[in-house]
Amino acid sequence: MTLQSFINAVNGFIWGPVMLALILGTGLYLMLGLRGLPIRKIGYGFRQLFLGRKGSGDGDISPFNALMTSLSATVGTGNIVGVATAVSIGGPGALFWMWCTALVGMATKYGEAVLAVHYRETDERGRKVGGPMYYIRNGLGPKWAWLGLLFALFGMLAGFGIGNTVQANSVADALRTSFGVPEAVSGILMAVLVGLVLLGGIRRIANVAGKLVPFMALLYLLVTLIILAINITAIPEALVLVVKSAISPAAASGGFAGATIMLALRMGVARGIFSNEAGLGSAPIAHAAAETDNPVRQGSIAMLGTFIDTLVICSLTGLVLITTGAWNSGEQGAALTNLAFNSALPYGDHIVSLCLALFAFTTILGWSYYGERCAEYLFGVKVIMPFRVLWVLAVFMGATLKLGLVWSIADTLNGMMAIPNLIGLLLLSPVIFRLTKAYFEKE
Repeated sequence: MTLQSFINAVNGFIWGPVMLALILGTGLYLMLGLRGLPIRKIGYGFRQLFLGRKGSGDGDISPFNALMTSLSATVGTGNIVGVATAVSIGGPGALFWMWCTALVGMATKYGEAVLAVHYRETDERGRKVGGPMYYIRNGLGPKWAWLGLLFALFGMLAGFGIGNTVQANSVADALRTSFGVPEAVSGILMAVLVGLVLLGGIRRIANVAGKLVPFMALLYLLVTLIILAINITAIPEALVLVVKSAISPAAASGGFAGATIMLALRMGVARGIFSNEAGLGSAPIAHAAAETDNPVRQGSIAMLGTFIDTLVICSLTGLVLITTGAWNSGEQGAALTNLAFNSALPYGDHIVSLCLALFAFTTILGWSYYGERCAEYLFGVKVIMPFRVLWVLAVFMGATLKLGLVWSIADTLNGMMAIPNLIGLLLLSPVIFRLTKAYFEKE
């Protein structure tokens, strides 16, 4: 057995039915325990988000910028390439299961942020730090500290893969394909820009994310809404097809090979989780740095990340693929999205490449903070500067080298982060419920 086939077998288990059921089951359990609060209080969450441009309480960044930092890491290639992969393999029904994943994922993201703020610490530099490794250790006690160490180890290593090299590779490939920019030039430019941002730490990362994420999201929303307006008569039929394909097998059509209900479910859930990261434990690391005086208030803002990422951005991508008829062309990934955009707009592939480059670049910034906090948890504050240097070098390497196996290993490590986090969430769920009840009784 080759290393690649071994990694593929491991990924087949890690991202297989058991893990997907565990992630979905945790979200459903939290949603039921919270009595549907993430859905009932979504309006409250948006009000807190707009009020959160200025913080109230201890922390390093505003509650708004904490969400933007989180979104900078989650809104990425999964929103363009991941959705296309899900729909091309699982059929239109995969989009329905992505919606279901996002709904329960809102409860997961809420719970993660509540625990992250409640159990956060102040490090030697006076910065607020938190995340699964801290709420596992501080919430479950010393006997569970090994589980927090595992999360930090997987998170640090996963960052160099899913949050760095594979993103840099995506940017370089997009710029070369559409604009003829050599990979080495893209690598140098990205490494310099990332380095300049990282020198300012979380405050500069958050400030850049606070400006860049809304811009790139609005740009992508505008373009997709234009395409949907052009194909507005096809939207009702597309929505019917999405629901119908989710509850009955999708027949072969054009270049589409057909899909069972289980395949649609698996692709929708897997790509949905890959896109919004609910349950992986990455986002609460950013929310732990928020200037807030109550963990529930930040949790109400955090859950919007899943809503925006999947129920808005991924949905628009999926509807563009279906309404343009590109979904059953036989193309997959970025090529499928390019085909859909080109069929409706001049230079559509260039627009996709530009959005993909922006999405992937901000993911590198967001994940740099996640990886740095995991490294600090393992080795202390002395590791911060060496980590940043390695991160910048990895950006250049990712842009210029053929990654191959790195993509598969990155998927493995990303999935392994979820296991310690989900255990922590389930065991600490009474704390989430108690804090939530106490907060809203006073509201």
